[in-house]
Amino acid sequence: MTAEKAVASASAWFDSGEFKRVLARRVAIRSESQRDDRDEAIHAYLTQEITPAMEAMGFTLTPLANPQAPERPMLLATRIEDPALPVVLCYGHGDVVFGDDENWRSGLDPWSLTEEGDRWYGRGSADNKGQHSVNIAALEQIYALRGGSLGFNCKFLFEMGEEISSPGLAEVCEQHRELLRADVFIASDGPRLDAERPTLFLGSRGAVNVRLTLHARDRDYHSGNWGGLLTNPATRLCNAIGSLVNQHGQLQVAALKPPAITDSVRKILSEIELRPGADSPQIDPEWGEAGLTPVERLYGWNTLEVLAMTSGNPQRPMNAIPGKATAVCQLRFVVGTDWENIAQHLENHLAAAGFADVKAELLRGSPATRLDPEDPLVGWALASMQKSSGKKPALLPNLGGSLPNDVFANILQLPTLWMPHSYPACGQHAADEHMLKSIAREGLIMMTHLLWEFGENGEQLVAAHKAYQQKGQAS
Repeated sequence: MTAEKAVASASAWFDSGEFKRVLARRVAIRSESQRDDRDEAIHAYLTQEITPAMEAMGFTLTPLANPQAPERPMLLATRIEDPALPVVLCYGHGDVVFGDDENWRSGLDPWSLTEEGDRWYGRGSADNKGQHSVNIAALEQIYALRGGSLGFNCKFLFEMGEEISSPGLAEVCEQHRELLRADVFIASDGPRLDAERPTLFLGSRGAVNVRLTLHARDRDYHSGNWGGLLTNPATRLCNAIGSLVNQHGQLQVAALKPPAITDSVRKILSEIELRPGADSPQIDPEWGEAGLTPVERLYGWNTLEVLAMTSGNPQRPMNAIPGKATAVCQLRFVVGTDWENIAQHLENHLAAAGFADVKAELLRGSPATRLDPEDPLVGWALASMQKSSGKKPALLPNLGGSLPNDVFANILQLPTLWMPHSYPACGQHAADEHMLKSIAREGLIMMTHLLWEFGENGEQLVAAHKAYQQKGQAS
């Protein structure tokens, strides 16, 4: 048996319609983690879908209590074939965002998988039930073709709270570090670069939210009697934000800018082309950091965005000067940014610009991560993807958005490889979410090939990765 024969078998299985039937069952489970009346469905997804599938391949199931959100449990499936073999850690989340049933177009139901052309509509079809179902199916195909063996050890971690920012995931991984010990992390989430091009990304940008507040006085005052005499907090806050980000969307806070883009990352990004789909907004060519390409701005730089602003009552404006104004901003950042001290950096910058009365408060944040693109595991994964798909894959140093990759990269200290089976216009988190049948099929082909090869060459691949790490540490 060869990797090519394994791919042919997986393709035939997909074409039989069995994958669609499995995905339809999983989509039908209303595992909305943002609601407090879906606990039964949350548990059912793990017990009715994940447990039988993994037990059929000889995995041992270990429930992991969630210390932060007990009703959003986690489950670890473990198969150790030989302690001497390398271990792959996989990951998926079975929870979804609100179904938003009333806003799906006529003929579609978020809880019923509906096929239209190349699209499979259903909540979770793209995020993340469809994606981890592809990876489970790849394991199933290899297990069957090898006569009840994978050729490597495997652990698969499932969580049910990713859509509410993965509460407890970091604590669980800290607590069960030994139980989750592995050699490489391989998973699927987020979108490809576009529908046509297979994509590998090595981490994600970080994200941190911060609240800016200017409290001038405890009450509002009549604008006719006091206008021109009292400071207007809304006006000052708008000008304060303008000192942080200029009229072209360029970050002005030196302490929050990232290190210069390295030559190796710049070379990788030079091979990427952003091609917005029909449902995507058109890129504003004059917006963002000067001297960078749109791709470099998205994947290699930091951006500060205003998410929301309030002052007074926008729904019922009064003829009054408001007493305070507030805004919530978000910094998306790459590796090397001092994001944990963002509040102090902002206040220092604002004070120097004449806005010492604006206070900054860090709300929440997650680190940026990035596996070294020169790591041998990256070259192996790209070569496998190209061989199985017949297409040159796109390599992204990190996703533009955020994932809980810091848990796997920093806490578990794993090299992280993400191969997404979705695309930017999938409707993720919106009405009419869908997975492309063509991407699901191609994803199964690539993942089967990748994991089959790991079963053949895993020990050498892990050894090459460790040697590369040691060389880097020595230098």
